[in-house]
Amino acid sequence: MILKNKNILVIGGSGGLGLAACLVFLQEGANVFASGLGPPEALPVSSSNFTYLVSDAANEDAVDRLVKEALTRLPQIHGLYHIAGGSGRKAGDGPLHLMSLEGWDYTLNLNLKSIMLSNRAIIRYWMDNHLPGVILNMGSVLASSPSAQYFSTHAYAAAKAGVEGFSRSLAAYYARSNIRVNVIAPGLIETGMSTRAQEDPAIRAFIKTKQPLDGGRMGKPADCAGTAAFLLSDLSSFISGEVIHVDGGWQLSDGQYYTK
Repeated sequence: MILKNKNILVIGGSGGLGLAACLVFLQEGANVFASGLGPPEALPVSSSNFTYLVSDAANEDAVDRLVKEALTRLPQIHGLYHIAGGSGRKAGDGPLHLMSLEGWDYTLNLNLKSIMLSNRAIIRYWMDNHLPGVILNMGSVLASSPSAQYFSTHAYAAAKAGVEGFSRSLAAYYARSNIRVNVIAPGLIETGMSTRAQEDPAIRAFIKTKQPLDGGRMGKPADCAGTAAFLLSDLSSFISGEVIHVDGGWQLSDGQYYTK
Protein backbone atom coordinates (compact mmCIF):
# COMPACT_ATOMS: atom_id res chain seq x y z
CA MET A 1 0.00 0.00 0.00
CA ILE A 2 1.84 3.06 -1.26
CA LEU A 3 -0.04 5.55 0.93
CA LYS A 4 0.08 3.60 4.18
CA ASN A 5 0.02 5.98 7.17
CA LYS A 6 -0.32 9.02 4.90
CA ASN A 7 -2.93 11.66 5.69
CA ILE A 8 -4.35 13.25 2.53
CA LEU A 9 -6.61 16.29 2.19
CA VAL A 10 -8.79 16.11 -0.95
CA ILE A 11 -10.49 19.35 -2.00
CA GLY A 12 -13.22 18.62 -4.51
CA GLY A 13 -14.04 15.15 -3.27
CA SER A 14 -17.77 15.14 -4.02
CA GLY A 15 -17.68 14.38 -7.75
CA GLY A 16 -16.44 11.59 -9.98
CA LEU A 17 -12.73 12.42 -9.96
CA GLY A 18 -12.72 13.16 -6.25
CA LEU A 19 -14.61 10.07 -5.18
CA ALA A 20 -12.44 7.83 -7.35
CA ALA A 21 -9.34 9.36 -5.79
CA CYS A 22 -10.67 8.93 -2.25
CA LEU A 23 -11.42 5.27 -2.91
CA VAL A 24 -7.96 4.54 -4.30
CA PHE A 25 -6.23 6.48 -1.53
CA LEU A 26 -8.12 4.50 1.09
CA GLN A 27 -7.30 1.23 -0.65
CA GLU A 28 -3.65 2.29 -0.63
CA GLY A 29 -3.71 2.80 3.15
CA ALA A 30 -4.27 6.57 3.51
CA ASN A 31 -6.41 8.46 5.95
CA VAL A 32 -8.52 10.83 3.83
CA PHE A 33 -10.20 14.10 4.75
CA ALA A 34 -12.27 15.30 1.80
CA SER A 35 -14.43 18.34 1.05
CA GLY A 36 -16.85 19.51 -1.62
CA LEU A 37 -19.63 22.00 -2.30
CA GLY A 38 -22.36 19.46 -1.55
CA PRO A 39 -22.81 15.96 -0.21
CA PRO A 40 -20.70 13.37 -2.02
CA GLU A 41 -22.46 11.38 -4.76
CA ALA A 42 -21.74 8.23 -2.77
CA LEU A 43 -19.40 7.51 0.09
CA PRO A 44 -16.37 5.63 -1.30
CA VAL A 45 -16.39 3.12 1.56
CA SER A 46 -17.67 2.83 5.07
CA SER A 47 -14.43 3.59 6.86
CA SER A 48 -13.15 5.26 10.00
CA ASN A 49 -10.29 6.53 7.81
CA PHE A 50 -12.55 8.78 5.72
CA THR A 51 -14.04 12.14 6.73
CA TYR A 52 -16.09 14.45 4.52
CA LEU A 53 -16.98 18.13 5.07
CA VAL A 54 -19.07 20.51 2.94
CA SER A 55 -16.91 23.53 2.09
CA ASP A 56 -16.48 26.17 -0.64
CA ALA A 57 -13.03 25.90 -2.21
CA ALA A 58 -13.22 29.44 -3.64
CA ASN A 59 -13.89 31.09 -0.25
CA GLU A 60 -10.80 32.20 1.66
CA ASP A 61 -12.23 31.80 5.16
CA ALA A 62 -13.80 28.44 4.30
CA VAL A 63 -10.50 27.05 3.01
CA ASP A 64 -8.58 28.19 6.08
CA ARG A 65 -11.25 26.65 8.33
CA LEU A 66 -11.11 23.44 6.31
CA VAL A 67 -7.40 22.94 6.96
CA LYS A 68 -7.88 23.65 10.67
CA GLU A 69 -10.80 21.21 10.83
CA ALA A 70 -8.77 18.53 9.06
CA LEU A 71 -6.07 18.93 11.68
CA THR A 72 -8.57 18.21 14.44
CA ARG A 73 -9.08 14.78 12.86
CA LEU A 74 -5.56 14.13 11.57
CA PRO A 75 -2.31 14.51 13.51
CA GLN A 76 -0.56 15.81 10.39
CA ILE A 77 -1.40 16.47 6.73
CA HIS A 78 1.11 14.88 4.39
CA GLY A 79 -0.50 15.72 1.07
CA LEU A 80 -3.09 17.93 -0.64
CA TYR A 81 -4.95 16.91 -3.79
CA HIS A 82 -6.91 19.86 -5.19
CA ILE A 83 -9.51 18.70 -7.70
CA ALA A 84 -12.18 21.39 -7.21
CA GLY A 85 -12.95 23.33 -10.39
CA GLY A 86 -15.04 22.93 -13.48
CA SER A 87 -16.59 24.43 -16.55
CA GLY A 88 -17.71 28.05 -16.67
CA ARG A 89 -19.70 27.56 -19.87
CA LYS A 90 -23.08 28.17 -18.21
CA ALA A 91 -21.74 31.31 -16.55
CA GLY A 92 -20.60 32.84 -19.85
CA ASP A 93 -17.27 31.19 -20.76
CA GLY A 94 -16.70 30.41 -24.42
CA PRO A 95 -14.89 31.85 -27.44
CA LEU A 96 -13.39 35.22 -26.49
CA HIS A 97 -15.62 37.34 -28.72
CA LEU A 98 -18.69 35.77 -27.10
CA MET A 99 -17.39 35.57 -23.53
CA SER A 100 -18.91 37.68 -20.77
CA LEU A 101 -16.88 39.30 -18.02
CA GLU A 102 -18.98 37.33 -15.56
CA GLY A 103 -17.98 34.12 -17.32
CA TRP A 104 -14.31 35.07 -17.13
CA ASP A 105 -14.42 35.97 -13.43
CA TYR A 106 -16.48 32.92 -12.48
CA THR A 107 -14.21 30.49 -14.33
CA LEU A 108 -10.96 31.91 -12.97
CA ASN A 109 -12.31 31.98 -9.42
CA LEU A 110 -13.50 28.40 -9.69
CA ASN A 111 -10.37 26.97 -11.26
CA LEU A 112 -7.43 29.21 -10.32
CA LYS A 113 -8.33 31.28 -7.26
CA SER A 114 -9.49 28.16 -5.43
CA ILE A 115 -6.14 26.45 -6.06
CA MET A 116 -4.24 29.50 -4.83
CA LEU A 117 -6.28 29.50 -1.61
CA SER A 118 -5.83 25.81 -0.83
CA ASN A 119 -2.15 25.76 -1.76
CA ARG A 120 -1.48 28.85 0.35
CA ALA A 121 -3.30 27.44 3.37
CA ILE A 122 -1.48 24.10 3.31
CA ILE A 123 1.95 25.63 2.61
CA ARG A 124 1.50 28.04 5.52
CA TYR A 125 0.75 25.05 7.74
CA TRP A 126 3.83 23.15 6.56
CA MET A 127 6.12 26.18 6.79
CA ASP A 128 4.88 27.16 10.26
CA ASN A 129 5.54 23.64 11.50
CA HIS A 130 8.74 22.97 9.50
CA LEU A 131 7.17 19.99 7.75
CA PRO A 132 7.63 18.54 4.28
CA GLY A 133 4.62 17.97 2.08
CA VAL A 134 3.28 17.30 -1.40
CA ILE A 135 0.64 19.14 -3.43
CA LEU A 136 -1.11 17.77 -6.49
CA ASN A 137 -3.21 20.26 -8.46
CA MET A 138 -5.79 19.52 -11.15
CA GLY A 139 -5.03 20.95 -14.58
CA SER A 140 -6.34 20.10 -18.04
CA VAL A 141 -4.93 19.02 -21.37
CA LEU A 142 -6.61 22.13 -22.82
CA ALA A 143 -3.99 24.31 -21.13
CA SER A 144 -1.37 23.21 -23.64
CA SER A 145 -3.24 21.35 -26.38
CA PRO A 146 -6.35 23.24 -27.56
CA SER A 147 -9.20 21.68 -29.50
CA ALA A 148 -10.94 24.58 -31.21
CA GLN A 149 -13.94 22.87 -32.77
CA TYR A 150 -15.48 21.24 -29.71
CA PHE A 151 -13.77 22.72 -26.64
CA SER A 152 -13.57 26.49 -27.08
CA THR A 153 -13.89 27.76 -23.50
CA HIS A 154 -11.06 30.28 -23.42
CA ALA A 155 -11.33 31.32 -19.77
CA TYR A 156 -11.11 27.66 -18.72
CA ALA A 157 -8.00 27.14 -20.86
CA ALA A 158 -6.43 30.29 -19.36
CA ALA A 159 -7.21 29.18 -15.82
CA LYS A 160 -5.72 25.73 -16.34
CA ALA A 161 -2.62 27.20 -17.99
CA GLY A 162 -2.37 29.40 -14.90
CA VAL A 163 -2.51 26.31 -12.71
CA GLU A 164 0.54 24.92 -14.51
CA GLY A 165 2.58 28.12 -14.21
CA PHE A 166 1.54 28.67 -10.61
CA SER A 167 2.38 25.10 -9.61
CA ARG A 168 5.80 25.12 -11.26
CA SER A 169 6.63 28.43 -9.60
CA LEU A 170 5.68 27.01 -6.20
CA ALA A 171 7.67 23.84 -6.89
CA ALA A 172 10.80 25.89 -7.60
CA TYR A 173 10.46 28.16 -4.57
CA TYR A 174 9.51 25.56 -1.95
CA ALA A 175 11.83 22.75 -3.05
CA ARG A 176 14.32 23.98 -0.43
CA SER A 177 11.65 23.21 2.19
CA ASN A 178 11.08 19.71 0.76
CA ILE A 179 7.61 20.66 -0.46
CA ARG A 180 6.76 19.12 -3.83
CA VAL A 181 4.11 20.45 -6.25
CA ASN A 182 2.87 18.65 -9.37
CA VAL A 183 -0.10 18.81 -11.75
CA ILE A 184 -2.33 16.17 -13.32
CA ALA A 185 -3.68 17.30 -16.70
CA PRO A 186 -6.49 14.98 -17.81
CA GLY A 187 -7.97 14.63 -21.24
CA LEU A 188 -11.73 14.21 -21.62
CA ILE A 189 -12.94 12.21 -18.63
CA GLU A 190 -16.42 10.77 -18.03
CA THR A 191 -17.67 13.02 -15.21
CA GLY A 192 -20.67 15.25 -14.65
CA MET A 193 -18.72 18.16 -16.12
CA SER A 194 -18.35 16.37 -19.48
CA THR A 195 -22.02 15.42 -19.91
CA ARG A 196 -22.37 17.68 -22.97
CA ALA A 197 -19.49 15.90 -24.70
CA GLN A 198 -20.63 12.43 -23.67
CA GLU A 199 -24.05 13.01 -25.23
CA ASP A 200 -22.71 14.40 -28.53
CA PRO A 201 -22.13 11.67 -31.17
CA ALA A 202 -19.70 13.90 -33.10
CA ILE A 203 -17.53 14.48 -30.04
CA ARG A 204 -17.61 10.78 -29.15
CA ALA A 205 -16.39 9.95 -32.66
CA PHE A 206 -13.69 12.63 -32.42
CA ILE A 207 -12.45 11.28 -29.08
CA LYS A 208 -11.94 7.79 -30.56
CA THR A 209 -9.10 9.26 -32.63
CA LYS A 210 -8.02 12.07 -30.29
CA GLN A 211 -7.60 9.73 -27.29
CA PRO A 212 -6.68 6.51 -29.14
CA LEU A 213 -5.35 4.47 -26.20
CA ASP A 214 -7.38 1.44 -25.10
CA GLY A 215 -9.39 1.35 -28.31
CA GLY A 216 -10.15 5.07 -28.32
CA ARG A 217 -12.36 6.19 -25.45
CA MET A 218 -13.11 8.87 -22.91
CA GLY A 219 -11.14 8.56 -19.72
CA LYS A 220 -12.59 7.27 -16.49
CA PRO A 221 -12.06 8.86 -13.06
CA ALA A 222 -10.04 5.81 -12.01
CA ASP A 223 -7.52 6.61 -14.77
CA CYS A 224 -6.48 9.72 -12.83
CA ALA A 225 -6.76 8.24 -9.35
CA GLY A 226 -3.86 5.80 -9.68
CA THR A 227 -1.57 8.50 -11.01
CA ALA A 228 -2.61 10.77 -8.14
CA ALA A 229 -1.82 8.08 -5.56
CA PHE A 230 1.67 7.64 -7.03
CA LEU A 231 2.39 11.39 -7.08
CA LEU A 232 1.25 11.78 -3.46
CA SER A 233 3.34 8.82 -2.31
CA ASP A 234 7.00 8.52 -1.36
CA LEU A 235 7.56 6.60 -4.61
CA SER A 236 7.59 10.02 -6.33
CA SER A 237 9.71 11.75 -3.69
CA PHE A 238 12.19 13.11 -6.28
CA ILE A 239 9.50 14.46 -8.66
CA SER A 240 8.36 18.08 -8.51
CA GLY A 241 7.27 20.78 -10.94
CA GLU A 242 5.88 18.24 -13.41
CA VAL A 243 2.65 18.24 -15.44
CA ILE A 244 1.53 14.64 -15.93
CA HIS A 245 -0.94 14.20 -18.79
CA VAL A 246 -3.52 11.47 -18.25
CA ASP A 247 -5.14 11.95 -21.63
CA GLY A 248 -5.24 8.68 -23.56
CA GLY A 249 -2.90 10.13 -26.18
CA TRP A 250 -4.74 13.45 -26.72
CA GLN A 251 -1.53 15.50 -27.03
CA LEU A 252 -0.01 12.97 -29.44
CA SER A 253 -2.95 12.69 -31.83
CA ASP A 254 -4.46 14.93 -34.48
CA GLY A 255 -8.05 13.81 -33.92
CA GLN A 256 -10.30 13.31 -36.91
CA TYR A 257 -13.49 15.22 -37.65
CA TYR A 258 -16.33 13.46 -39.38
CA THR A 259 -18.76 15.40 -41.54
CA LYS A 260 -21.97 14.28 -43.17
